[in-house]
Amino acid sequence: MASSTIPILLDAVRDAAQPITGSPSDYDSLLTFIGDTRVVLLGEASHGTSEFYKARAQITERLICEMGFSAVCVEADWPDAHRVNRFVRGDNTDVDVSMSLSGFKRFPTWMWRNTEVLEFLGWLRSHNDRLETDERVGFYGLDLYSMHASMECVLHYLDSIDPDAARRARNRYACFTQFGDNPQRYGYAAGLGLRPSCEKEAISQLLDLQRNSLLQSRMDGLAA
Repeated sequence: MASSTIPILLDAVRDAAQPITGSPSDYDSLLTFIGDTRVVLLGEASHGTSEFYKARAQITERLICEMGFSAVCVEADWPDAHRVNRFVRGDNTDVDVSMSLSGFKRFPTWMWRNTEVLEFLGWLRSHNDRLETDERVGFYGLDLYSMHASMECVLHYLDSIDPDAARRARNRYACFTQFGDNPQRYGYAAGLGLRPSCEKEAISQLLDLQRNSLLQSRMDGLAA
């Protein structure tokens, strides 16, 4: 890069940058820019820097309170995040935020078990406690490293309510056993076309689980 272009780039950055002063209005222009967007992606320049985590939490709180966002989706394993989801929605027996995060044991645990996340989740639980159940904000994990743990959660749930559905699920999930315990093996093999994809089986199981859930809800309603 020629040295003569550096001042031009610095001027461009200064013109575009928004100062962060700690004021509640710091992110006003960002929310205006977001407008009626349904999905907002909040990245960061590091994993574990306190300032980034705090800023991300502040922005998320405003998105929830001022713009009606109802789901926080994070780079985390689904079963671990689901335990947190149940806590922030008031659906489980964990007595505090720290306990709800105890499922995060796979490295790096500090990505979510840290002070800034604890504070945000405590805020989210308090926020949800003031809302009706169907209005509460969820907390969901999107990572696929927990593929086998996620399948085990599904099987454990179905074993408790519908053994026949659990048997069907095991038959479908058997497609994944050829790849061992490492979900990355499945990703590489299916992505490169080296082995048949298990997408059809996974989708069939998802649809079956959704139908099962709907039927169970109806039965619970009739029982009530």
